[in-house]
Amino acid sequence: MAAPPVAGIIGYPVTPFAPETGDLDLERLRGLTAELVDGGCHAVAPLGSTGESAYLSDAEWDAVCETTLETVAGRVPTVVGVSHWSTGTAVRRARLAERHGATAIMVLAQKYWQLTEDELERHFAAVAEATGLPVMLYNNPATSGVDLTPPTVVALARRIPAITMVKESSGEVARFREILELSEGTLSVYNGSNPVALEAFRAGASGWCTAAPCLLPRWCLDLHTAALHGPPERADALLEALLPFLKLIVDRGLPRTIKAGLEIQGRHAGPPRPPLRPLPEADAGRLRELLERLDAHPLTTAAAPG
Repeated sequence: MAAPPVAGIIGYPVTPFAPETGDLDLERLRGLTAELVDGGCHAVAPLGSTGESAYLSDAEWDAVCETTLETVAGRVPTVVGVSHWSTGTAVRRARLAERHGATAIMVLAQKYWQLTEDELERHFAAVAEATGLPVMLYNNPATSGVDLTPPTVVALARRIPAITMVKESSGEVARFREILELSEGTLSVYNGSNPVALEAFRAGASGWCTAAPCLLPRWCLDLHTAALHGPPERADALLEALLPFLKLIVDRGLPRTIKAGLEIQGRHAGPPRPPLRPLPEADAGRLRELLERLDAHPLTTAAAPG
């Protein structure tokens, strides 16, 4: 099996908006993207749910894609989320990502009407055939309403050769091993469920797709190193300390929690876009407490960039 085009800690940036107008703040996006790269992320994945992709106009989506890829400038691999309700828009986004130098594209099964298996396959195939890039199939049943089980994922990959990776966000760790076994190691699997990060690496995941490095890059990198190279006791201790933070940002919603955390750190990214609202004051206080505790924790030096 060839080495996957992306591996390790894959950081998901937020999309900054100007507080006064709600417009895109592309200069701030450049800064936040550069901080992910400089902070040690092994790859950057713009335009996921953390990046509020669903709330961007076509022109805004294009600007975020272009700005992020220009800022990364090939220093690390990039995985661009091109998902959309319509096949046509997802195809257009995939082609744009390729033109601007993306390493790979990621596709989630977004739906309004219930899609048949044939409709799902045709959608994925059309997006995959639109470029020469490898495709990361994204399974997130909690947000998409579609659960791509391991047998379904492997069957799709066999019929659509460009699908070489799968991001599994159900939180069911057994699925990582099942995908690897059913695909006979031809598919690389990635974890998209923050609380099971360590279990996923131990089950054979090639990477961790996460917004956590926006706030705590050192912790994420140290956990990855300990998971791969040990000692296992250090990996367990790192996850135990990090888990309350990981659970909070997932439970309260990634765009609002990450943007609140950036504000706490003095690294402004503006508010989330309506209908999302800023993190409530009580939750922001809890987030501040967790960040301060982790920043001073003896296990790792978790100072944020900037």
